[in-house]
Amino acid sequence: MRATRVLEGVAPDHVPWSEIVEEGSPVILKGLVRDWPLAQTGAPREAAAYLQQFYQGRPVTAFIGRPELQGRFGYTEDATRLDFKSERGDLGAYLGRILEHAGDSGAPSIYIGSTDVDQFLPGFRAENDLVLNHEMFEASPPLVGAWIGNRTTALAHHDLSYNVACCLVGRRRFSLFPPEQVANLYPGPLDPTPGGQVVTMADIEAPDFDRFPGLREALEVGEVADLEPGDALYYPALWWHQVSALEDFNIMVNYWWNRVPGYVDTPQTTLMHALLSLRDRPEPEKRAWKAMFDYYVFGPAGRAGAHLPEGARGPLAPLDEMSARRLRALLQRKLNR
Repeated sequence: MRATRVLEGVAPDHVPWSEIVEEGSPVILKGLVRDWPLAQTGAPREAAAYLQQFYQGRPVTAFIGRPELQGRFGYTEDATRLDFKSERGDLGAYLGRILEHAGDSGAPSIYIGSTDVDQFLPGFRAENDLVLNHEMFEASPPLVGAWIGNRTTALAHHDLSYNVACCLVGRRRFSLFPPEQVANLYPGPLDPTPGGQVVTMADIEAPDFDRFPGLREALEVGEVADLEPGDALYYPALWWHQVSALEDFNIMVNYWWNRVPGYVDTPQTTLMHALLSLRDRPEPEKRAWKAMFDYYVFGPAGRAGAHLPEGARGPLAPLDEMSARRLRALLQRKLNR
């Protein structure tokens, strides 16, 4: 695996967002958030105390793993159940447990993931926030989440949104793979999933090439991004990423956003319906439907309706909020037949 590209010396208010996003690959923004107060705290107890001052008591969701899992949140041997438990509780209590077990090799794994900062830590972003001075963030304001825990690993998975991950306390390692490597990453069951998205069944850090031979190719084209406190990592939607927190106490804040309006539905729904409607058809039909999708969906957006009178284009016309509602209602009627 090669090292992810690094941009040095980028000022927080002069990030070249257009160039970064259009390039379509991950990049480390070295030191982008080093001046955030949380990144400046240094010691774990100081960081925990700083975070605690914003917490208003709303229960958070935590994943708890047995010590023998060594921080990897995945499946039981038969892949029918998750091998950890989730619970809700007080953030301060979880912070205390993490600090209490610092240096303990037999500590349970504690992972508080994707916790909405604005809801659970009001006021935090007044002191710690990215400068998002680009029109794409105005069209789709990011969701900002906090990720807190000890030495844990989120197995390789993909998200449907674009992401900037800000490493604030502790070090993190991202192992990144382009979307085309999906088959070589051996995705697990569609349900259940550890955190809402399918994760790899392979062990990227100790690969078993006999069981997962395609993993060799994925590792050849993959990237590694090692983050220090104050660094940020951008990676595009649908890139696979495994995230390892490398210290006894770690905090990360990430920004998720999409580049389409909110009325555009998630392709994950389309994928699930395609399993129902397309996957088990005869191969000649599947090839024919692939041509249909290339024409209507994956080709130029205006091609399929270009030869029709404007008033006759219906769903082939550019989507807006009203036409999206009509198309969704049509689909609901057909699905409820």
